[in-house]
Amino acid sequence: MPARPKAYSEHPFLEQDNIILCMKWGTKYGPEYVNRLYHMVKKNLTLPFKMVCLTDDTSGIEPDILCFPIPPLELPPGSPERGWNKLSTFEPDLYGLKGQALFLDIDIIILDNIDEFFTYPGEFLIIHDWKRPWRVTGNSSVYRFKLGAFPDILPYFRAHFDDIRQKFRNEQAYLSWFINTHHQLSYWPKDWCKSYKYHSLKPLPLGLWQAPVIPQDAKILVFHGEVNPPDALKGGGGKWYRHVLPAPWIADYWQ
Repeated sequence: MPARPKAYSEHPFLEQDNIILCMKWGTKYGPEYVNRLYHMVKKNLTLPFKMVCLTDDTSGIEPDILCFPIPPLELPPGSPERGWNKLSTFEPDLYGLKGQALFLDIDIIILDNIDEFFTYPGEFLIIHDWKRPWRVTGNSSVYRFKLGAFPDILPYFRAHFDDIRQKFRNEQAYLSWFINTHHQLSYWPKDWCKSYKYHSLKPLPLGLWQAPVIPQDAKILVFHGEVNPPDALKGGGGKWYRHVLPAPWIADYWQ
């Protein structure tokens, strides 16, 4: 577990701070994902901000990114990994962080200016599910909230974990349900966050000869499932029905 960095005491956080919050644990994603996300934010956000990464390994992460340990969820041993770690962003006092937090998955690509992700009205904002828009569940690749404003999320999760893991497939399902039940759940405008899988790739059989496209009006491109930015950049895939052509334009953004 990484030690709290010296930078913690050198960067006091204010109520009006804009915090870009991300998380990296395990070995699936290297530090280059965090660093590239930071550079994409710097390129596409004109508002002042501080970047914070919650991680179990700070190796290779650029020094301008403030790193803190992932707060423990205190789950029973052997509990299944369903992205539950993301819920630790709702610690009532998360290392003294204050202000609005925009959480971004480290495998997204930022296509355009994201200032409005901090100014768009709403108590809690998340991506509305693309495939099943009639459901409450959102996609937690991009969500915004005021730090410390939801102190009830974790206590309820810990107290009812056995029931929650039976009812909810993953952390975003539980999070969406809880916010919708106890607070006010809102969604980003539908064009802002698009899915590489659903909006860039052409449906089969067209995808076998038509290259992936940049979704119109999208500000953030989300990668979920098997394909990540480096996979999409070079193309290829597993079984024939998952084969995707290269998307060389990704190199213009993911850097």
